[in-house]
Amino acid sequence: MADDSTVPKRAGVVIVGVVPGQSPRVLRAAARQAALAGTDLVVAHVDTTRFVAFEDPDGYVSPSTVDVAGAAAAAALSDVQAAADSALADAQVSWTVRQVIGDPALALIHLADELDASLLVVGTRKRGLGESLREFLTGSVAARLTHRQRRPVLVVPLGEPLAPDEDLVWE
Repeated sequence: MADDSTVPKRAGVVIVGVVPGQSPRVLRAAARQAALAGTDLVVAHVDTTRFVAFEDPDGYVSPSTVDVAGAAAAAALSDVQAAADSALADAQVSWTVRQVIGDPALALIHLADELDASLLVVGTRKRGLGESLREFLTGSVAARLTHRQRRPVLVVPLGEPLAPDEDLVWE
């Protein structure tokens, strides 16, 4: 069902933010939500190596990049496409893959506004000191999504949850 050359224009799409190497659990949860809502799924990868330099009134985005050749962005998009092909092979929804650029939360919000999305789906980060430090410095994408736009956000947990008596790394 994948066709990355077009993006659904139908209102109410479900958007799932995906990073290379992420658990297929996030894609499957998003596909279930789209199927329940009777709408399409947009699999979105945010290329953080590029950022919006300016946006024309017609919506055309002029990017700047720190990845001059674009190799990292192309590889990441290819990984996300392959993961979607595998995880959504039996999905009962129409889906597309789209790459957007910039800050992950802001790029997903912009895409959701553009497509009039009904729901945003993201996964949690992997556990570990490095990920906790990165989240402390840049903020959680899920938390930023819940505070900066009006749509519901489904956060799909990855891995095993902490036990009630386990300390969070940043506490």
